[in-house]
Formats: sequence, structure tokens, C-alpha cells
Amino acid sequence: MKKILILPIVLLSIALSAQKTKNDLEISKYVSQVNRDSLKAHVEKLVSFGTRHTMSSTTDAKRGIGAARNWVLSKFRNYARNADGRMEVYLQNQDLKPDGKRINKDTNLGNAIAFLKGTDPNDKRVIIISGHLDSRVSDVMDAESFAPGANDDGSGVAAVIESARVLSKSKFPVSILFVAVSGEEQGLLGARMLADKAKAENWDLEAVLNNDMIGNNSFDAGTDAGKPKLRVFSEGLSAFETEKTAAAIRNLGLENDGAARQLARYVKETSEKYVKNIDIKLIYRNDRFLRGGDHTPFVNHGFTAVRLTDYYENYDHQHQDIRTENNKKYGDLIEFMDFDYLKTNTAVNVAVLANLAKSASKPENVKMDVKELSNSTKLTWDKPLSGKIKGYHILIRETDQSVWTERIFTSETSITIPYSKDNFLFAVQSVSADGNESLPVIPKIAR
Repeated sequence: MKKILILPIVLLSIALSAQKTKNDLEISKYVSQVNRDSLKAHVEKLVSFGTRHTMSSTTDAKRGIGAARNWVLSKFRNYARNADGRMEVYLQNQDLKPDGKRINKDTNLGNAIAFLKGTDPNDKRVIIISGHLDSRVSDVMDAESFAPGANDDGSGVAAVIESARVLSKSKFPVSILFVAVSGEEQGLLGARMLADKAKAENWDLEAVLNNDMIGNNSFDAGTDAGKPKLRVFSEGLSAFETEKTAAAIRNLGLENDGAARQLARYVKETSEKYVKNIDIKLIYRNDRFLRGGDHTPFVNHGFTAVRLTDYYENYDHQHQDIRTENNKKYGDLIEFMDFDYLKTNTAVNVAVLANLAKSASKPENVKMDVKELSNSTKLTWDKPLSGKIKGYHILIRETDQSVWTERIFTSETSITIPYSKDNFLFAVQSVSADGNESLPVIPKIAR
């Protein structure tokens, strides 16, 4: 009996050691092209518009959210010249009436968008990177006062613009949508407008990376804080799940393995592979305690979305009137930005976007055989619908682990592994011909 068990374990050990994936040189090149000075210039320009409040002017050429969104569109148009006609730049907008909440006058809501079309016409997947263009002071209804919004969320918009610049020359099979949304501070209005469109048009939306405040670290980190940290927020059980589905998830012990959690793990694994000096912290909440962000409307429609944000959130420089009290300066000013940190976090986005966009789609019909009681586990699946593959990774972790700790490579579409389904969790991901991994898929039960 011992001899029977030893052989597969030895073979799996060989497979594990042989499948340590190398960095994709193309992705490494894109990551290296993220430029600190470009990011700083973007934030400085955004601050120069005085206020980017959602209800500020849309007609003034120099001040207000209209001037800001036109400038973002102009940057996108410049980068579109690199894309051989594959980058479409446009303003998604709609007119809002006072709602008795956070809109008190007729307002034109606008999202500045650059859509980089994938090279494979049969691959309909879309990935979104977002940041919110609007800014505010202490009074959320104050559309006139100076509201620089350097970190909240000039940092996120700068990351979107810089990612568009770096990736504009790419020829990924999958499409990427770069967007500076408006209306976040007034109730996630621009994100909801875009999420509603994606839902109504049945987009094959693979992932949403929402960046909101990713440029302030050194002013708040302790001297012994170690590596800079970036939080990735992800929900567990989706609010989109029906009661029946939620019951099945609980029954299988998969409360920590929803689509957003898989994306969050993917962000951590991919970015720590390509980006130096960053510690990705997985936060098991959809957002900060009792708060929300622009990924939430996508989550509520059943899409896979996460939020990336500073680890040290400084409330003296967020949602504050610009002032000095007791020798302390308040307000979201550019002097409190950390542009090296912003560069690193932008590189995180670029690495994840590129790896996802180069990957094949996820394996289909991933299932676990439960016909017999056994300390081994049989998994089966079908080939992905799009992309060229060289095989698959079987991902393994113990139930109390936050990230996948082992992986096995196979070129087949079924495998039996000597790990008990009672003690471990499993997933399967496609591996492209270039070694880029898809998002993982948790197996369903084969009946």
C-alpha cells in the first residue's frame, strides 16, 4: 500500500518543482515603463482644475470637472495613436436631475473612457481599470471651493492614464477599458452608469480593478512598517447570489472562494511576481468598514470586481476643507503624495492587466468527482473557449490558508491528485502558450 501512495506523491513533487513559472518578458517590459514623473505630472494637472466636484462647471475651459474630463480624453486620444486604430476614446454621459440626495441641480454626469480593442475578434472578454475623477471638500455638496483631490482620487485617475499610455502599443487578444468615472462622491453614480451598460449589453466582463487612493503611504507608515503595503478589498459571498446558491456555497465551505476573492488572490500573486517592494494585503471585505467604492455597482450586478487602496488611510487629507489648525495642515494636497508608492501601485495594475489580457479564457465545466469516498480527488474540465493553451494549473491550499500554496501542471483535461477534498480546496486555471494564467475556477460537484 505504501508503494502505491509514494509514486504519485513523488511525481507530483516533480511536477510542482518543474512548473515554477518564469516572468513574461513582455509584461516585465510594460511594468518597467511606468514612469514616476508622468504620474506626478498627471496629478499636478488634475489638481490645477481647482475643483473636480461632480456638480462643478462642465463648460469652463480651465476649472471644474468638465475641463478635467476633457483633458483626460485628450490624453487618451494621444495614446490612441499608438494603437493602430484599436483604441476608441469617448465620453459616456447622461443628464441628471436633482434627486433629493447628493445631486441638487441639473448635472451632466460623464465618464472619460478609452477602449483598447483586443486583437482576437472571437474573444469578447473585457477588463476594466478605473479611478474616479471627481473630488470634494468637507461638505459633499460644495461644488465651488478648492478641492484638489490629489490622492482621492487623482492618484487612481493618474494610474488609469499611465496604464493606458504604457499598454497602448500592446496587442493583447482581450480588450481593456480605461475609465475615469465621475460622481463617486455623490453616490457611485458614474460607476453605476457604466456597470448598468455592461449589464444591459451582456458584456463578458472578466475583471474590474478599481483604484481609489493609491498614492499616500510614506506620510502615514510607521518607521518599522517594512515593505509598502497595498490593500485589495474583495467580497466573499456575492450579494448577487440567490439564497439557494448561497446555501450550496456554505454547504461546500466555499464562503471564501467567490469570484472577487479569486481576483484578489490573482492580484497578489501576479503583482508580487512582477513588481518589487510591495506587499499586497488581502482584505476580506467588499470595501472599508461600512463604506463603498466604484467597484460596488459591478459587484451588485454579479461582475468580478475589487478595490485597490492605500494601506494607511489618512483622514486629515481626505474629504477636508483646505486649512491649517493648530499648526496642522488639512486637505488632499499634492504635498502629501508619495509618487514612488503611486508608481509601484500603478505597476501592480499594469502587471495584472497584462497577464489577464494575455491569458486564455478560464477552463469550462470544472468539476469534482464525488462518486466514491477517497483520500484522493479527481477533477475534470473542458478546454477554454478562447486562447491558445499549453495546459492547466491545479491550485491547492488548506482550508485555513488565504492564498494558493501549491500548484500542479497538467496538459490533460482531468487529473487525480492525492489530496483529500475534506482537507484542501482546489481550483483549475488555464495556462496560455506563453505561460500566462487565467483566473482560477473552483470546481462544481459532478452529479
